[in-house]
Amino acid sequence: MIHSALINVMVKAARRAGRSLKRDFGEVENLQVSLKGPANFVSLADKRAEEMLYEDLTKARPGYGFLGEEGGIREGADKSHTWIVDPLDGTTNFLHGIPHFAISIGLQRDDTLIAGLIYNPATEDLYIAERGKGAFVNDRRLRVAGRRELHDCVIACGLPHLGRGDFAQNQREMAALQPKVAGLRRMGTASLDLAFVAAGRFDGYWERNLSPWDIAAGIVFVREAGGTVSDINGGDVLKTGDIVCGNEAIHGTLAKILKPLS
Repeated sequence: MIHSALINVMVKAARRAGRSLKRDFGEVENLQVSLKGPANFVSLADKRAEEMLYEDLTKARPGYGFLGEEGGIREGADKSHTWIVDPLDGTTNFLHGIPHFAISIGLQRDDTLIAGLIYNPATEDLYIAERGKGAFVNDRRLRVAGRRELHDCVIACGLPHLGRGDFAQNQREMAALQPKVAGLRRMGTASLDLAFVAAGRFDGYWERNLSPWDIAAGIVFVREAGGTVSDINGGDVLKTGDIVCGNEAIHGTLAKILKPLS
């Protein structure tokens, strides 16, 4: 499959950083038995991957801004374009030797997300999407699932954990949705949750209090796969981090249930 010059830049950067993460992931199992575990090692792996991505993306597109989980915002001369990057989405999975994590790269032009890449170095699944050109995994076209009734659906979600999230609100949401769905899944990697919605593996997904780098690339995927993505309450999802998505019917049903619980 022939990719655009932009996608080629993103793929090259992600694969180089991914090779570094894959080597580091291979070391994580050896560190699980230590008393402190691999936390410091993983933190260094995360930072190293972000610097590699920054180097490659800014070399290929000089002047573009860069917003990364580790380094924050780095202004560029080109005020219209910003890379939005998570070098290691699913850090807790990585930390525990679970091969479900990803590099996530989104590109925003002014206020519009125009391209996304999500890459899991452990499985080598490569998701790419460009505005108006569709979404793909390993060069296979993606479409959201066609199920329209919630009782047929498997829905992905986030869960509050130590030091983060509103436990009471989440309990209200779970109580409202669990009796209505075929299953709920909490995978721990927001970018891959969105990619799985685009691929039709999940019928829908919601989570609160996410950061732009968690969801920028995935938003492009769901939309290019024919799905609908929004903030739960109708605001700017990149600013609020409260995301809900699915095909048009499932998105609407989820939003109707979740909005009154905000």
